Amino acid sequence: MSIQFDPNKAIYAQIVDSFYQQICSAELAPGNKLPSVRETAQTLKVNPNTVSRAYQEMDREEVTFSKRGQGTFVTEDLARIRSLKEALAQKQLNELVKYMRKLGYTDETMIEALTKTVKEVRD
Repeated sequence: MSIQFDPNKAIYAQIVDSFYQQICSAELAPGNKLPSVRETAQTLKVNPNTVSRAYQEMDREEVTFSKRGQGTFVTEDLARIRSLKEALAQKQLNELVKYMRKLGYTDETMIEALTKTVKEVRD
């Protein structure tokens, strides 16, 4: 696990985002155990309290759950994972649309550009 930290966003939030991407892409499957707080902190070279806050946030959002003395695990609730995946995708789409509008794209030209890009990337 490696993260290129953005100085404009809280580190714990970037750790959460990284785990969410791994969960949504099935790199971390439902029921999988996450690395310990200490292990993640050492890997990312951040304070363990920062990682602990990230883990607490994921538990609060019910994307993970903790078992005392055993660790933190990815939720087995597939509907929750699907909802998270849709929310992450929608967030990215919203950012893309805002950016393209700033560049002067109309709705029609955005759709054309996206359709063209999807075809190019698929092939």
